[in-house]
Amino acid sequence: MLKDKPQKILAFIAKFQLEHSYPPTIRDIQAACSISSTSVVNYNLNILQTEGYLTRSGNVSRGIEITKSEDTQGIPIHGSIAAGEPIEVPSQESWSSVDAIDSLNLPPEFFSKKKGIYALRVKGISMIDALVDDGDVVIIEPTDYITNGDMIVAWLKLESSVTLKRFYKENNYVRLQPANPLMEPIYVSAENLDVQGKVIGIIRHMN
Repeated sequence: MLKDKPQKILAFIAKFQLEHSYPPTIRDIQAACSISSTSVVNYNLNILQTEGYLTRSGNVSRGIEITKSEDTQGIPIHGSIAAGEPIEVPSQESWSSVDAIDSLNLPPEFFSKKKGIYALRVKGISMIDALVDDGDVVIIEPTDYITNGDMIVAWLKLESSVTLKRFYKENNYVRLQPANPLMEPIYVSAENLDVQGKVIGIIRHMN
């Protein structure tokens, strides 16, 4: 079992990365965990690295990557989602109910009262300016309650396809907006759209 300070640091790193889609700096950790100096943060990070809880890249200011956690909850990874042109799939039911191909461990404080959370691997770069790149993993909360600007999993009924975009309601139409200036938005009728869920976290793929 980890001691209190390393455990607190580990929990903060996991929560920070899910909320911001990138790891914290040492000074972020120092401030959030009320630690007296950056050297004390480094000392505890070295403990976590030695115990196999994280890896560090010495020449990158945010080069911290968690490899395991003491207290996590697993969620399924249900394949891939297009961040570009929608991917055609056989049916809505076959896509949304597909068996998990992998799993992902997240800290319990991230879940709160959310139910049915799952993850998808991103294919494409249409959401790159929203810090969602090809190979990243997005965390999805199944919900019908969305507002303009939410990043959603959009099922297009007539096209039998699914895509990751920001949602904007415009009269009887919906604009599915990419976060890439080189790509055009997709306009669909409200009746043709079924929201499968919204993005509540991002796990960056570090090359």
